[in-house]
Amino acid sequence: MRGEAGLLADLDALAIPFEAHEHAAVFTVEESRNIDADIPGTHTKNLFLKDAGGTFWLVTVPAEARVDLKALPAAIGCKRVSFGKAGDMDRLLGITPGSVTPLAMINAQPESVIVVLDRSLAKAERMNVHPLRNTGTLGLSGKHVLALLRHWGHEPHVAEIPKKAG
Repeated sequence: MRGEAGLLADLDALAIPFEAHEHAAVFTVEESRNIDADIPGTHTKNLFLKDAGGTFWLVTVPAEARVDLKALPAAIGCKRVSFGKAGDMDRLLGITPGSVTPLAMINAQPESVIVVLDRSLAKAERMNVHPLRNTGTLGLSGKHVLALLRHWGHEPHVAEIPKKAG
């Protein structure tokens, strides 16, 4: 597991600009609302999922999105999904619930987890994600998140993630 030091080293090595913010621990989108108000950019929500075939997925969407889990498999090309277990998250991504981030793919073996970014985030000038812990936020562009994922050996899927109405 490379951890946050490895993440920061890769950001530096690839000359990827970012803005870092430190804050109190947050575990849910609801808890993060007060902190998010002071940080510009699109805030994110991450779903660690396992499909009925045993494949793990990490899906990142805008924070306010209500993902339609029944329609999601057709949109990303998988079987029926359920939430992954904390033990699998730790084993595969080296993180704990509340700290889920696409940047955790730095710790994942290629093809062990499929990473999916909502199309709007892939195009975002600034998306905000955790730096492998829930006491900080990194703001960087969607194109740079995609570049990092590819650098770590993961070909990210960019998809229109189905949202529930309302």
